[in-house]
Amino acid sequence: MKNRLLLPLFVVAIVVFLDQLSKTWILYEFENPETVWHVFPFLNIILTWNKGIGFGFLKANEIWQMAALIMLAAGISTVLGVWISKTTDKFQIVYLSMIIGGAVGNIIDRLRFGAVVDFIFVPVYILGYRFPAFNIADSAITVGVCLVLIESYVRKKK
Repeated sequence: MKNRLLLPLFVVAIVVFLDQLSKTWILYEFENPETVWHVFPFLNIILTWNKGIGFGFLKANEIWQMAALIMLAAGISTVLGVWISKTTDKFQIVYLSMIIGGAVGNIIDRLRFGAVVDFIFVPVYILGYRFPAFNIADSAITVGVCLVLIESYVRKKK
């Protein structure tokens, strides 16, 4: 059992470490939130604060709303942890652990700052709406969820 925990704990730790390291760097470099670094024509770095969940949905302006978002993330992470404990598929363990690591990274922000630090901005507009800024934790969650969906689709096809 101890060895089975090493891979998921390692993946979660790497995601949380990279997420928190990048956010610490951004907070250090961007004392003025209006600063924008144009890295490439399709990529900017800018400090923003997100009180909601993915893409700014479900804004948590009250303490009870923030607590609810933290409990939701912790609950989903617990369910994924149970899923990990029941599988032997290493690929599945990795992408589920990525989701948990992303959730933990954003929970840390909510507890520290009352909002999530976002800084990666891709200037894309879809139907008049701007694609929101995101962070490494959001990326890990998105990639993990996409892999869950792709794998479930591929398994249905078999």
